[in-house]
Amino acid sequence: MRFGLVFAAMLMASTAQAQTAEAPDIEITPTPDWITLSEPLAVPDNAQGGVFVRAQDTVVRLTNDGERTFQAQIMRILQPQALSAGNIGITWNPAAGSAHVHSLKIRRGSRVIDVLETSTFEILRREDQLETAMLDGLLTAVLQVPDLRVGDDLELSYSIPSHDPTLQSANSGILFLAHSPPGGRFHLELQWEDEQEPALQLTPTFEEAARRGDNSISVTFDNPEVLSPPRAAPPRYSLIRMLQYSDFQDWASVSTRFHTLFDEARKIAPGSPLQDEAALIAETHSEKLAQAQAALTLVQQQVRYIYVGLNGGNFTPASADETWERRYGDCKGKTAMLLALLDQLGIEAEAVLVNNNFSTDGLDKRLASPGAFDHVLVRATIDGEAYWLDGTMPPVIEGRTKPFFKYDWVLPLKKAGGELEQLAFEPFDIPQEMGIEEIDATAGFDVPSKKILKSVIRGSAGLQEYYTFSSVSPNQLESALRNQLEGTQMWNSVDSVEWRFDKATQASILTITGTGPVEWESDSLDGRYMFLPRGGFTPPPRRQRNGQESGKIPFYQAPSYTCHATTVRLPEGTELKNWGFNSVFDTMLYGEVYYRMMEKRDDRTLRMVRGRRVETPEITAARAKRDNERLENFDNSKAILSYDPSQEIEAWGNLRSVPATYEIDWAGRDTPCLPPDMLE
Repeated sequence: MRFGLVFAAMLMASTAQAQTAEAPDIEITPTPDWITLSEPLAVPDNAQGGVFVRAQDTVVRLTNDGERTFQAQIMRILQPQALSAGNIGITWNPAAGSAHVHSLKIRRGSRVIDVLETSTFEILRREDQLETAMLDGLLTAVLQVPDLRVGDDLELSYSIPSHDPTLQSANSGILFLAHSPPGGRFHLELQWEDEQEPALQLTPTFEEAARRGDNSISVTFDNPEVLSPPRAAPPRYSLIRMLQYSDFQDWASVSTRFHTLFDEARKIAPGSPLQDEAALIAETHSEKLAQAQAALTLVQQQVRYIYVGLNGGNFTPASADETWERRYGDCKGKTAMLLALLDQLGIEAEAVLVNNNFSTDGLDKRLASPGAFDHVLVRATIDGEAYWLDGTMPPVIEGRTKPFFKYDWVLPLKKAGGELEQLAFEPFDIPQEMGIEEIDATAGFDVPSKKILKSVIRGSAGLQEYYTFSSVSPNQLESALRNQLEGTQMWNSVDSVEWRFDKATQASILTITGTGPVEWESDSLDGRYMFLPRGGFTPPPRRQRNGQESGKIPFYQAPSYTCHATTVRLPEGTELKNWGFNSVFDTMLYGEVYYRMMEKRDDRTLRMVRGRRVETPEITAARAKRDNERLENFDNSKAILSYDPSQEIEAWGNLRSVPATYEIDWAGRDTPCLPPDMLE
């Protein structure tokens, strides 16, 4: 589900690679009578950068029929690399209305060159994202401005419909100014016809500059200063210069509006083929959870994903029957079809709006708007427990009691109106990235070692790896990796490559077996040492801000959990007592745990595990200050395995047992990547 936001920052022109559409030319019309253009600024003698924006106007007008966005700019081209501003691209949804160009001129000294007298726009159907399975139905008018030169003023103005055809006059959106715009004048304005005034919310920076009229609100900035969000602050603090507007009274009204759409789309016709599919599932599986999983698998496997935004389909879901008949659909169509199947199976389920691409941190403090979400999935209740089912995922991603992605806020769609729900943060219970390595150095220091390297990736990166590796044969994958790795610093030869996706832990697991050099360093006549792969920690950055930034703003770090385990079989002909390792440690800093444990065993192996996990994404400034004082004691040493035949080396520290890489399933759930008390 792709929801757009109305915005104003720098006007970025772009081109689209697409096929010419069978559509009327873009209309050339005078500037609308509801527009008053800003007076252009003089270009200062010391203007720097690629362009100077003499004037930029962004005006959104709300009407009974929806909304329309007007854009105008006059920019001075200062550098040759800025000539790309002449690659004009104007994109709009034809289902919402037509696009109008009002002016396209070059001003060169006293000369005014009307580009539209000699050049015309070409209309393209903007399906430049077919490779990502997206059919949005948008049109793009493109034009390459001829004879644009450094020193010219490029003038462009146009207006496009900016509402979603499904919602019509139920408007919502955002006007914002970038943190670091170029020099110049920027005017942003929201207008509305009588009885169309929306709810408004302005950030303090906009509130201070706002000018209010009877049917409008606007802000103007001349050479706006560069503003930076507080360093390492939660995402909600990045919204500095923003005006939000919405016709939705609250989140419940958004929920009700979209529930109506999905309630209609999940209905199936009498005799629908989906009834037969549901009946077959019920005959095959007696348990409700198994039935729900079978329905999810059907949607995932038999209906390919294609984003469908044609004919105003951005918000409108295709019906369950239509999606099954054509065997493709986007998240809306797949959700509607899955809901229909679950209805037939007697399983309670609802659609839930989420955001897969942007953080919703702080959403509860903003105005209600559908644009806060870009995806929809299903939440089913089975035996009193909630399961999240996403029909757009591959079949290896089954129904889960926790969403596949971590969400801050979600909106369930209910007839009576659902409220925003905050999903409590929980640290990852299983590492999202793992490196598991066995080094067999028994043949000696100066002989290549046998190696087994297992890479375990989960989350979005693991899913991407699944899409990549599952699309080729094992022989193709092995051949490609062998060509890539053999003869490199790490691998002399690659004997085998195995890849699988583990559904139980939803992990992409790649195992490479072969031989390669081990970098043994010399520290005495006969002594040797090596740095264990990925055994050290880089010290975290100091959490500190300058005096002008509020001490009440927390510090943020994205959730993560990584783990690396290494087992080394020690060279023959050496005494075990002459082998040792450096420090082990277990510490918490800035809400993140750092753990490294090593162990020397009588079976002539040295084992190491190193884990790192974010326990809380936000910490207070006071806690950060306390941890800053501890930072100088942070052990940033690499994990070192050492051999000295002249002395017996005793292990020290708070030691714990470490399994070898071949003794347990390190890719499973119960891996000792953190201190035992944190894993209980």
